[in-house]
Amino acid sequence: QVQLMESGGGSVQPGGSLSLSCAAAGRNYHNYHIGWYRQAPGTERELVAQITTGKSPTYADSVKGRFTISRDNVRNTVLLQMNSLQPEDTAVYYCHALNWVTGATYWGQGTQVTVSS
Repeated sequence: QVQLMESGGGSVQPGGSLSLSCAAAGRNYHNYHIGWYRQAPGTERELVAQITTGKSPTYADSVKGRFTISRDNVRNTVLLQMNSLQPEDTAVYYCHALNWVTGATYWGQGTQVTVSS
């Protein structure tokens, strides 16, 4: 089992940057693919970026070139660097962990990101 805690959300003007952090506590962190999802009001939760246990990243088309996901397997953290933020990036951002061995999944509590002038 793993517990996830997000931090780093907040408010920023269009064109600004924010960095989100997902800290994982628990065993076998190296077995988990970690992803960032987001959910805006009235919409379904969508995958923003994911990084595998081997540090291979994937991105939604809407954030390619603007967001960067990385992981530190010593500190058990995953970072999402978000640049050139736009109002459509406003959402609650959730950290997600998938254990590729057992199939178990876990969610963090979420952190709000607001992009507005």
